[in-house]
Amino acid sequence: MNKYDYTEESCQVDVVHQEVVDHVREAMPVDDILYDLAELFKIFGDSTRIKILSALKESELCVCDIASVLDMTKSAVSHQLRILRGAKLVRIRRQGKEIYYSLDDEHVGQIFSIGLEHIEE
Repeated sequence: MNKYDYTEESCQVDVVHQEVVDHVREAMPVDDILYDLAELFKIFGDSTRIKILSALKESELCVCDIASVLDMTKSAVSHQLRILRGAKLVRIRRQGKEIYYSLDDEHVGQIFSIGLEHIEE
């Protein structure tokens, strides 16, 4: 049987396990938090942004470096970096006239790695 075989997708009986339902309702984050989480995952829904995060997971890079790695224009990379910065997924470090980008914190790398691990299963 294929692990994606969904021949039995729903219960055959109408039974609500109230204790479990109550526990889950209490444990779930409030709607505003879940909305913010959905917005975060939307940012990960763009392959160009994923490529940028993948590159930054390996090393701190300037826009020119990222554009070269991804074979894109600096303008296109800058646009995506603005989105990633706005979502607090990347941060900048200024060194003279240069600006270097890196992942904002270890959580961003973990989210990326866990997603990649799941896809590669």
